[in-house]
Formats: sequence, structure tokens, C-alpha cells
Amino acid sequence: MIRTLVVPRAGELAFEDTEEPALAEGRFRAETAWTGLSAGTELTWYRGTSPYLTTGWDADLGLFDPGGPVQSFPVRRLGYMEVARVTDTRTPAVAPGDLVAMAYGHATVVHGDPLAQAVVPLPAGLDAVLGVYVAHLGPICVNGLLHAAADVGGRDLADGVRGRLVVVTGGGPVGLLVGLLAQVHGAAEVVVVDPTPARRSAARALGLQAADDVPDLARELKTRWRHGPADRGADVVFQCRGTAAALATALRCLRPQGTVVDLAFYTGGAGEVRLGEEFHHNGLAVVCAQIGRVPRGLAHLWDRRRLAVETLALLAGHGTLVREVLVTDVLPLAEAPRVVAELSERRRHALTVVFAGPAG
Repeated sequence: MIRTLVVPRAGELAFEDTEEPALAEGRFRAETAWTGLSAGTELTWYRGTSPYLTTGWDADLGLFDPGGPVQSFPVRRLGYMEVARVTDTRTPAVAPGDLVAMAYGHATVVHGDPLAQAVVPLPAGLDAVLGVYVAHLGPICVNGLLHAAADVGGRDLADGVRGRLVVVTGGGPVGLLVGLLAQVHGAAEVVVVDPTPARRSAARALGLQAADDVPDLARELKTRWRHGPADRGADVVFQCRGTAAALATALRCLRPQGTVVDLAFYTGGAGEVRLGEEFHHNGLAVVCAQIGRVPRGLAHLWDRRRLAVETLALLAGHGTLVREVLVTDVLPLAEAPRVVAELSERRRHALTVVFAGPAG
């Protein structure tokens, strides 16, 4: 029997039990050890605010079509931060006992297909809980740095941040890992901007600077960061908070002709992004670092596997600190409905919630 966490309708989480099929050739069976909660994305399904619920997505045209087929409840695929232990295999890609990072949602068992999905073996010395970052969330962050590198004609992660002044708007797990990556790869300064005191404390615990998202922040940074006459501000801003206000802050903090590398997911409008102000007068740019694509022209050098490898490299050097600061809650999977409700109602604050599966 496979137990899966689903959203039967907006505002409700429940477990759905299904019979486990026979293991097909070319696949492997694994039991979930740990599954992480990506609150920003998963709450859109829980609250019923995901754009997929109201507008059809045409992947070929790259357009949302109001007249197209939409996702409906129940939503059976949640989450993308899983670690599983292989128990049986019909493929030489993995062996029984292997611990792998994958993205398949909050289910107790998965039948994985190494030819169709990312399957990342975890090294023996890595804290298995940290594996929740390896298959998807970590690569999102690494891809952000890669886009910053491509923006200045580079091809390696350090090329976009080395010796540069960096702002990260948003102090959630993505923003904190992006900030840590920027620091590790040689940024001159990294300032994480977030209105939540606990997230600013987390940034400082990682050795980063932190600031509240207040109206005078851009003025403070631009007073301090001077490149030349009429040239002040951050070299690059990584936008990691899905609000229009955070994007507006990101644009205001940039030096002229700077770039916002946007990793955020916006479910509402962007009324606070005033394109007639800093964006226009300072000649700024916004580029989306979406996980489905590495920068154009770098696909022959970078793929999802290499993004995961760089995530593992970060965790190899800083895993203890990441575990201490970012993993704020470790709970049984049975607690998921209660925890998600508390997060949605803002009765609970967490950076990364990790649920223990049967192999955890």
C-alpha cells in the first residue's frame, strides 16, 4: 500500500491509500526516508491560489490559456524534496540500499524511473535529512547563480558574484541558500533582505548580512555602495520572495544597468512594481532563473545533474550549518495536515519542515 498526501479541496489535506503495482522493468522501488515541505509552492495548492487551478498551461507555446484545461482537485502531486531508500530494482542505475534524492511528492513509496526523472545518489557521509535539498530546491538556487554568471558573459558559478555586491530579497530557504552560495563563491558582500526577524537572524547565523525591507533600505545601500559618479547600488540582486513589494525593493537596490535574477513564484499581480521609475531610469533588467532551463548557450555545459552536484558540494562544506539553521522542524509525516494548516494560518513559522517517512 502506498500512502500519499493530497489536497482533496482548498484548505484541506488528507492521506490517500492506493495499492502498490508490480515493479516494472527499468524501474526501482524505494521507501521514503525524508520529504521536505516547500511551503511557498505547496501553500498555493493548499489555499487554491495556484495559477494552474484557474488557467490552462500550454507547454508547447509557453502560454497560460484561460480557455485551456486546468488542474482540478484533488491535487495528488505535492512537493519536490524527497530522499528515499532503494529496496528493489529492475535497473542497473541503482542498487538495493542506495539512498537517493528525488522529486516525487509526499508519498511513502515511489517506483522511480532513472531515465525519466532526476535520481541523485547521496554520498555516504552526508546527513540524509539534507538530501531534501539536492534533487530540486538546491538546483533552483545554483541555477540562479548560473544566470547571474551568464548575464556578465560567464559560465561558472563564481563569475556572476565574485568580488561583487549582492542583495538577496527574501530570506526563505531559497534566498538563504542563494546567499550562502554567493558568499562561498566569492561575493564581496551579501545582504539578505526580509521583513521577518527570524529570517534575518537565520541569515546572520549563516554569516550573511541582513536587513529589514523598509523604504529607506535602497538609499542606505546606495549611500554605502558607490562605484562612481551616479553609479551606486548592488551589482546583482537575487529576488527570492514571491511578492511585488520584494521585486520593487530588488529594482530599487540595483546600480544602473544592473540585473535582478528572479527565482520567485508570483501568484498575484505586481501593482507595486513601478516600471516607470527605477526600472526605466536606471536601465535595469529582470531575468527569470526558472529551474526548467539553464541559461541559453550553457546547456552543453550545465544540466540538472550538474546543478545537483554543485548542491552536494555546498552541503559537503557547509552541511552542518545548513542543517542547524535551515532545518527548523523534523516531524512524522502524519503531522503534515496539521503543520500545513498552521503555516497557512501564520500560526507557525518555519524555514524548512522535513517529514520522516517509513525509511526515515
